[in-house]
Amino acid sequence: MVGALRVAIAEDSAILRDGLVQLLVDRGFAITGAVGDPDALRSSVAQNPPDVAVIDIRMPPTFTDEGLRLALDLRARHEGLGILLFSQYIETRYAADLLADDAAGIGYLLKDRVADVSDFVEALERVAIGGTALDPEVVTQLLGATRRTDTLSALTPREREVLELMAEGRSNAAIAHAMVVSEGAVEKHVANIFAKLNLPVSEKDHRRVLAVLRFLES
Repeated sequence: MVGALRVAIAEDSAILRDGLVQLLVDRGFAITGAVGDPDALRSSVAQNPPDVAVIDIRMPPTFTDEGLRLALDLRARHEGLGILLFSQYIETRYAADLLADDAAGIGYLLKDRVADVSDFVEALERVAIGGTALDPEVVTQLLGATRRTDTLSALTPREREVLELMAEGRSNAAIAHAMVVSEGAVEKHVANIFAKLNLPVSEKDHRRVLAVLRFLES
């Protein structure tokens, strides 16, 4: 990406918001806006479009799911805008809607589970260029929320494990390393997953995650 990555931040905690701004500025990012509520971010993004928006989920006025509804609205209004949800909470309802349409450029990290600043920065950069960054616990709960539909019943336990690692945004090489198997074995599992879920295969990395999560629409 040419020039500094442009980031907008929506976080109602002033201390955390200022901390994120300083952290990102120190690492060469350009901050287009840092606000504390959904309407302020809508205005900021419209006036000074960023490459990616970092959004807390629970913000004014009700502190429930404003951030997720804001993310859906921004994705509909601003094509190609990356969204990184950064929260203490996992909300499956609107997260499923957000991921089901097109998971390219979507991230969902839990504040308490980001152990290293470099992990957050790497996830932000990946989302900004159309990749994905999903916390494993988020993946587990999203998949669990849909298992009642029996969508994954055809998958073997090994294929289910590969599926969850794919949904985290990992490459075949990374999955092979995590599972201590060959890349060839992972490729076979991935092919089986696509076949059993009746989803088209694509060479684009973000399509892997889209295929894994598309069943969340149900």
